Amino acid sequence: MTARVLVTGISGFIGSHTAVRLLEKGFQVRGTVRNKDKGERVAARICEAAGQPQGSIELVEAELTSDAGWQEAAQDCQYIQHIASPVPVEPPKDREGLVPEARAGAQRVLEAGFGAGAERIVLTSSIASMIGQKGRGKHFKFGESDWTDPNWKKQTAYPVSKTRAEQSAWAYAEAQNLKDRLVTVNPGMVFGPDPFNNGSASLEVVRALMNKDFPRAPKLAFPIADVRDVASIHVSAMTSPKAGGRRLIAAGNTLSFKEMSDVLREAYPKAKLPKGELPNWLLGVIARFDERVVTLLADLGIRHEADNAYVCNLTQVIPRPAKEAVLATAESLVAQGAVKI
Repeated sequence: MTARVLVTGISGFIGSHTAVRLLEKGFQVRGTVRNKDKGERVAARICEAAGQPQGSIELVEAELTSDAGWQEAAQDCQYIQHIASPVPVEPPKDREGLVPEARAGAQRVLEAGFGAGAERIVLTSSIASMIGQKGRGKHFKFGESDWTDPNWKKQTAYPVSKTRAEQSAWAYAEAQNLKDRLVTVNPGMVFGPDPFNNGSASLEVVRALMNKDFPRAPKLAFPIADVRDVASIHVSAMTSPKAGGRRLIAAGNTLSFKEMSDVLREAYPKAKLPKGELPNWLLGVIARFDERVVTLLADLGIRHEADNAYVCNLTQVIPRPAKEAVLATAESLVAQGAVKI
């Protein structure tokens, strides 16, 4: 019988693309959602995108903040893709504000999954759990062994929650002697097509640039991942014999916000895109009036690059060029009317 895979947060950006990839590979898919009625609409689109009959995805209601539903969700699942994670529109002022939900949610999934006999659990983390360190310099190449310092005073809620949740997951797996049955996937900024109209916070960067929310581009530069490659890495990590116990960076080449703006301007010459870069001090002033900008301050002026060759060897996934991922995002945003040219 074909293996069954549980995908938590299946209606999200990465979750939906991962579910498509799983269905294409012939796996049975069960997904967790907060609301079945809303989840059914995304599930129908996922089945259509994968060329599978409607109803091919089984849905279970479960939330990261509650024990209810997780044992049912994990039952008879050979593999688990734990992708769900709290990402609020407005970041909390308390840097530890997202930690309880993220950490407890991961713990619930690990306990239910390993308790049900799952052969491997793939947990979606982020490069945010790797790059948050002081003294990085203007060019920082990071790798699998790098960890964010959640106690660094410049840290904000999202990277702190991702770091503490991932560290907690590894501590649990090691304590249970199950480290080789856990894999984390740490994506960079995730762009790409959004056929399900459930785009992530990363897509907001392209939208903000194309709508000129920034008068100039902030001096930020991160490795970029195409969501289709992130999904493929998740699926490969699930069964790759040598991936167990590893942290897999899911990212391609790095682009600065200005370089992204230049890419978009070439494709959309009528769009009002920022041409220059915003001085760091001015962004600091803006952050006093817009709390969303505070999350950017710790990474200003640093070019981050991922040491990810090992991931290609382990998963056989070659990342698409960052330019392709950015343009695929723009195309989706224009089609949805989120950006007007």
